Amino acid sequence: MIRSLVLLAGALLLSVASAQTSTVAEPVPSGTPLPGYYAGPLRPQVHYSPPQGFMNDPNGMFIDVDGLYHLYYQFNPTGLVAGNVHWGHATSEDLYTWTNQKIALFPDRPGEQIFSGSAVLDPNNTSGFFPNQTNGVVAIYTLSTGSGQEQVQEIAYSYDNGYTFTKYAGNPVISAGAKEFRDPKAFWHEETESWVVLVAFSQEFVISIYTSPNLIDWTFASNFSNAGLIGLQYECPNLLQMPMEGSHEPMWLLYISINPGAPYGGSIGEYFPGHFNGTHFTAVDAVARIADFGKDNYAAQFFYGIPANENQISIAWASNWQYTNNVPTDSENFRSVMSLPRYNYLTNATRIGYQLVSVPYNIESIFEAQLVSNDSLGNGTVFVDYSSIESGALYFEANVTGLSDMASLQGSVNFTFSSSVSGESVRGGTDLLSGTTWVDRGETRGFDNPYFTDKFSNSAVYDGSGLWRISGVIDRSIIEVFVNGGEESATNTFYPNSPLDTMALSARGINATADVAVAVWSLRSTWAPQQNAEGVVLGNVTQSNSRMRRMR
Repeated sequence: MIRSLVLLAGALLLSVASAQTSTVAEPVPSGTPLPGYYAGPLRPQVHYSPPQGFMNDPNGMFIDVDGLYHLYYQFNPTGLVAGNVHWGHATSEDLYTWTNQKIALFPDRPGEQIFSGSAVLDPNNTSGFFPNQTNGVVAIYTLSTGSGQEQVQEIAYSYDNGYTFTKYAGNPVISAGAKEFRDPKAFWHEETESWVVLVAFSQEFVISIYTSPNLIDWTFASNFSNAGLIGLQYECPNLLQMPMEGSHEPMWLLYISINPGAPYGGSIGEYFPGHFNGTHFTAVDAVARIADFGKDNYAAQFFYGIPANENQISIAWASNWQYTNNVPTDSENFRSVMSLPRYNYLTNATRIGYQLVSVPYNIESIFEAQLVSNDSLGNGTVFVDYSSIESGALYFEANVTGLSDMASLQGSVNFTFSSSVSGESVRGGTDLLSGTTWVDRGETRGFDNPYFTDKFSNSAVYDGSGLWRISGVIDRSIIEVFVNGGEESATNTFYPNSPLDTMALSARGINATADVAVAVWSLRSTWAPQQNAEGVVLGNVTQSNSRMRRMR
């Protein structure tokens, strides 16, 4: 009953929006965050999801001068399918506890949409927008002017750390007369003292690089094209320096999203290690390296403002264009979720070479209680009843140690999350000898779609360290699995009819010379403390003169 009232309240809020609205056909509140009901059985509790409406690509991710993380995202606040795109906005101090902010960027005219882009700090006022401050923020985004019309790149600037923006009067700043020309990712290149932006000519499989002294006047520099898996279009490029394990010199990494064209169908991300001189990017080889072997990891973006010699941090959209408009979370008045925040760096993997490591960022910070700890599981099983855990979210890990040689690579570690009510389950595991890790979401029955692939697998190579690891996070309707400290990862959503509430974690056939240690922690809900008496998260409805703060 409460949830029904909340959904009705959200619909009424959209229909009676005050004079502070966008100028598109549907009225959208611009002076306050949208409320959201975060207690539904499919609503993740440690992942970001929008208060209501439809969300896709992360945009404009940056760290402000006070160390606060800003996440913008493609947002339809008036519907539960893609369209009517604005920039939604949320902030966090820890990348798990998110505060919904008011919408940051609106289209100005019917038919326009604010597509993906990025945001940067301009402390030296190269743009001329910030003569009296050092914390000015500039967003660069794609304006889509309608179906089949030209896509252009525009900028907007913010005096208040990215909460409100003023669009530049001289927009667009980049126009190429192209209909599929989008997703600008900008950064400052210290060596050439110049701004750089990447923009995708999506259906030509070209990433164009432009340079500028001021974020306004852009000069074409070079193209990177037709590399790796091309699918049917390139989207959402990223270019940044990435730490290289064992080296004091970071590499450059070009990250490109393709859709459709993923090995399992639909959308996926790939990456290219290489070198960048300020105008041209050169990949180290022609290998297509896939970022995630699940099906729900797309359009990853990296936070602007992290020093190049530190682990970079990314967030991806955890869905797939093949079925995102049909998933059953519409019953809870939202669609789509972001991945966990992830640490990233490059490593030289055994026999594979360059590999992007992706592992949950500071996951220990949201540990609530240790539910299992067994340092000598052997070939046994531990069971966990987590039906009383408020969040319904767990972190688990299993470490096999004492692997002396190839002959000791025997057996497997497996997990099953199941519902004590319906018997539905999500399963997975890792096989030591073959190095194969698998995930199966096919035993959940809340969503049926021909493109909702149910089984996934990928293989890694044992590195001779004596250790093999698997870990993961399950959060009501999403699971993320990590192998060997994030050398491989899989992101998959799932939709059970009844909540999963029981876990079995087991080892089978492990060599007698090896040891198996397992542990399981419950994760605290980062949304429950924000709910009011009616169970609604209102977001940041207050503002100080200096900046908005997370409500406590």
